[in-house]
Amino acid sequence: MDKVQKPDDQWKAELPEESFCVLRKHDTERPFTGQYWDHHEPGIYSCRGCGTDLFASDAKFESGSGWPSYFKPLEPGSVAVTRDVSHGMLRTEVHCARCDGHLGHVFEDGPPPTGLRYCINSASLSFRKGGDR
Repeated sequence: MDKVQKPDDQWKAELPEESFCVLRKHDTERPFTGQYWDHHEPGIYSCRGCGTDLFASDAKFESGSGWPSYFKPLEPGSVAVTRDVSHGMLRTEVHCARCDGHLGHVFEDGPPPTGLRYCINSASLSFRKGGDR
């Protein structure tokens, strides 16, 4: 997978403001406000920054957190994780493996079969109906 790298001014020109702030500046949208937290159509959720397919709707579940939650990425290697010690907490940040855009965090309180909860900002995502890649 080829890495996508752009200067911040180019990202800012190409992305909606909230998406730029989340993907490039590691902001977080408020819970229960994002476009996809209560979204139930079948399809694929992709990185809004670079278009990489990240999550399928069949891995999405209602976590009650106010953010879209998934129990696994679409493909191994489509997302990457790093240690996040911001805000006085120890968490695992999830970012797009292709463009390094901040997506959200992953927690170990999800449903079977993985036990993981990828808690993702809607502003980081685009949605495509159906399952076509």
